[in-house]
Amino acid sequence: MTSLTQRSSGLVQRRTEASRSSAADKDRGTGDEDFETRRRGGGGEEEEEEEDKADSKETRLTLMEEVLLLGLKDREVICKSDAPTGDVLLDEALKHVKETQPPETVQSWIELLSGETWNPLKLHYQLRNVRERLAKNLVEKGVLTTEKQNFLLFDMTTHPLTNNNIKQRLIKRVQEAVLEKWVNDPHRMDKRMLALIFLAHSSDVLENAFSPLLDDQYDLAMKRVRQLLDLEPEGESTKTNANELLWAVVAAFTK
Repeated sequence: MTSLTQRSSGLVQRRTEASRSSAADKDRGTGDEDFETRRRGGGGEEEEEEEDKADSKETRLTLMEEVLLLGLKDREVICKSDAPTGDVLLDEALKHVKETQPPETVQSWIELLSGETWNPLKLHYQLRNVRERLAKNLVEKGVLTTEKQNFLLFDMTTHPLTNNNIKQRLIKRVQEAVLEKWVNDPHRMDKRMLALIFLAHSSDVLENAFSPLLDDQYDLAMKRVRQLLDLEPEGESTKTNANELLWAVVAAFTK
């Protein structure tokens, strides 16, 4: 499991991007109280309503597509119901879960679907070409495009980013979840956003969402992410209205 230790290259990139921010950005508050004050300030509800309207009109991405998009430079989820979801990868995983007896644990399914198993009799459970299939989905949704690049003796298919607005809105939502809209309680957080933060961290792409921030904002965001990562999944799963499946997945990824 990769840590959230600051890398030198990431720091250079983050400070370079931060230096390009407008002077108005520098006037933002640096502490919890500043963010809380802004969050409760006038106009907040109107801004949220406008954002909700924009989200309803924009291209809807799956959780796995959002993780992939966070990892792109500017260039194992399990369902309780056996009803088809409409997502090819999720339905493929769900089919394996439904047809397997006796049932496997969440930890086992993550290992089987990702191909991280030493049992040759269970290799057929692995989801194949996941990144490429997710990229093609994003191409169909107009987020990425497809190009051929020549590398001496062969051509390679690449998928450069073509709609940066969707990625920037995703980054903004992740930033707000641990800054302006921080609620200091994982059970009051949006479950989808909470899952995205854990999955993006496990995929080593979460820091991409925070690299444009100024130093004080970056430090605060990483501090709050660390609070989430330091939670004890087993204990959290026993709390009132807890999503047991979500915390079981978190436990598997943070073991």
